[in-house]
Parts: sequence; structure tokens; C-alpha cells
Amino acid sequence: MHQPLVAISTDVRQFDNYTWHAAPKQYLEAAISGAGVFPVLVPNFGDRLDLDQLLASVDGVMITGSKSNVHPSLYGGDASEANGPYDPDRDATTLPLIRKAIEYGVPLLAICRGIQEMNVALGGTLATELQEREGSLDHRAPVSDIQDERFAIRQNVTIKPGSCLAGIFGPGDIMVNSVHRQGVDRLGSRLQLEAVAEDGTVEAVSAKDARAFAVGVQWHPEYWVQSDSVSARIFKAFGDAVRQHAVARQGARSAAE
Repeated sequence: MHQPLVAISTDVRQFDNYTWHAAPKQYLEAAISGAGVFPVLVPNFGDRLDLDQLLASVDGVMITGSKSNVHPSLYGGDASEANGPYDPDRDATTLPLIRKAIEYGVPLLAICRGIQEMNVALGGTLATELQEREGSLDHRAPVSDIQDERFAIRQNVTIKPGSCLAGIFGPGDIMVNSVHRQGVDRLGSRLQLEAVAEDGTVEAVSAKDARAFAVGVQWHPEYWVQSDSVSARIFKAFGDAVRQHAVARQGARSAAE
């Protein structure tokens, strides 16, 4: 079977006197090697894009992590410079894309910023500067110029029994990396908890009403997909869901001809 197409979110960045819509290589590599799919970058033009047409043409959606944060005006938070940087054009594209992917039953994997976008898209709120909360762990990356050290697998996460992730890993604990300073606060009403860190920080969610795989994780499985079994199994599960959707879509197309 050909590689099914998966829509990949992008960031808006300024450099070389151009405005770029781009995604980090690690996510694209993980999509290809870990999920076995063909990544298609989605530019951030908000309602100028026909997302219905996009979702009729792809078999999955991946929302990447990013240095930027969801703009607090979208969930009633404090839109201060300290809570930035922001990428409003990305917000205007990814939030409706997430809602439509779930509505149409297109498999969805949301990573880091992605889980936060997923929560806001489905009515939840975000907490900033988690490390400043009483009793909270410091979820930020270790201070280092070496990426492997910043993304080191070092944090324990507990999987909720009976959850989607329990079907992938079994119930109990897994070890992941942690590279974030904000996270889910009030969980969106259409989401259910999948996993938590030792301090109770939400580490994974899934959509209650989804007709396909629709999972968000706060950590970065894309970074170690080639060498870490936990990371690899998330992408395999997503890829399997994408291929299942592709087969069903082809079957429906053939039946209509």
C-alpha cells in the first residue's frame, strides 16, 4: 500500500527576510519512519483554507510541538509577553483543524503544543509556568546546549487503566521526556484523561467522542522514535490508525463508483 497522506501543522517564523511556514525535521522523520506515512505540511492561513477538502484528501493529522504558546485570549488567560511567544496564525489554523479531524473521524496525534491546542480547541484552559506552582515538578528541559540532554527520557508517567494508551502500553507507568513550561489546566469537556505525571500534571488526553485514534501527549515521542520503544509504539499506533482510515476511505470510494 502507498504511504497514506498525513497533514502536519507548521509554525510561522521570520528569517532571511521571509515569512516561513515550517515544521521541525524530527516530526517529519517520525511520521515517515515511525508511522510509515507521507507528511504534508499545512500552511497557516486560517479560514482561507478549505479544511473540509483537506480532510477529505488525507488520512491523518499530526499537530507538532513548538516554542510558541496558544494565545491566552482563546481560553481566557493572561495575554502577557511573559506567557509568549505566540503564533496566532497557527492557532487560527490548528484549532479548527483539530475539531474537524475529530468530527470527521480522521486519526489525530497532537504533541506538546499540540495537546494544549487540542485542549483549547475542545473547551479547556491552560496553566502557565508549571514550575512555579506549589508541589509541581519542573517540567522544563534541562539546561544544556546538547539536544539529547534537553530531550532526555527522565520523567515517570502513569497510564490510566482502560484508556487508549493502556491499549498501547498496558496500564501502569512509562518513562518519557519533558520539555514544557505550561500545560493543561481545566480539561476540555470533550476530552478524557489518559496519563498524568507524578505531580498530577496532565500528560496525555484523548477525545471522548472520536470515531478514530485522537490522542494528545505532552512529551516528545518524535525525538526518540528510532531508539525508544515507548516513542516508537505511539507512532506505530497512529500509523496503524491512519492506514485503517485509508482502507476504509478507499472502500467507501469504490462502493460509490
